[in-house]
Amino acid sequence: MRAARLIHLVLLLQSRGSMTGTELARELEVSERTVARDAAALSEAGVPVYAERGRAGGYRLVDGYRTRLTGLGRTEAEALFLSGVPQALREMGLADVASAARLKVTAALLPDLRDAPSSAARRFHLDAPGWFNEPRTPELLPALARAVWDDRCVSASYRSGGREVVRDLEPYGLVLKAGVWYLVARRAVQWRVYRVDRFTAVTAYGEPFVRDPDFDLPEFWAQRAEEFNRSLLRERVVVRLTAEGARLLPYVTDRAAAREALAEAGDPDGRGRVTVALPVESEEVAFSQLLGLGPEAEVLEPAGLRERFARAADRMRENYR
Repeated sequence: MRAARLIHLVLLLQSRGSMTGTELARELEVSERTVARDAAALSEAGVPVYAERGRAGGYRLVDGYRTRLTGLGRTEAEALFLSGVPQALREMGLADVASAARLKVTAALLPDLRDAPSSAARRFHLDAPGWFNEPRTPELLPALARAVWDDRCVSASYRSGGREVVRDLEPYGLVLKAGVWYLVARRAVQWRVYRVDRFTAVTAYGEPFVRDPDFDLPEFWAQRAEEFNRSLLRERVVVRLTAEGARLLPYVTDRAAAREALAEAGDPDGRGRVTVALPVESEEVAFSQLLGLGPEAEVLEPAGLRERFARAADRMRENYR
């Protein structure tokens, strides 16, 4: 433990030049007295750490000194690629690993490049969760993350359809979608997607499983997401659109379904309107979506939905009479 702290202290000084005892104590989560003892121990071991007194003083390394203790471990190297999503790292319990990796990379940079990480962080930030939702970290996310990193099989209890089931899974990857965490896992020979917040117990066991070298997590997720979106579009409505309505349709309903429907539409009529058969989730959803197009859309089928729009138009006419 102390050896790791001493290395951390040297890397901090190498990457930042000079730091006060208070700053080092805060970074290392120890007292200033411990920092002083650690600096003395390093000096006795031949590492040229020295303290400068006064208002602008602090600890620093002799100019030109560079340690070779900057090699990344495998876990640190993998976590480094997630540094752009700090919330995800914290939720998976990998924030400390990523911090150590960033420090090592910073220490290995040339002096005039050491401000690059902080410069980038001031200019770019990824906020993954959607608006108007208070994200909650699933309790078992860190345990699943460790199993994913280590390629360990898990025995997991999962809430499904009002009951709890137990499954043996090979956890291949975690996906954060609009603030919700999902686990992609293989069960027997089938690939499955599970919401992490529905797990009630997770236990890793056995030797690491052998990953399928052909499995591509981003590609799998994109395909599964498209299949899921299409599975929701169980009904169809027929709509006549003005040119402006056709332009706005992808913004009020499923974008892929709208574009596909417009591509399959026939030629415009004499008034420049096109008729499309649009896949929708339900008549209720279609009503709320297409209502936003106002006079740029006319629902033709089904008859019940057309009548509902006619009643809504009458009520709006009364409001503005």
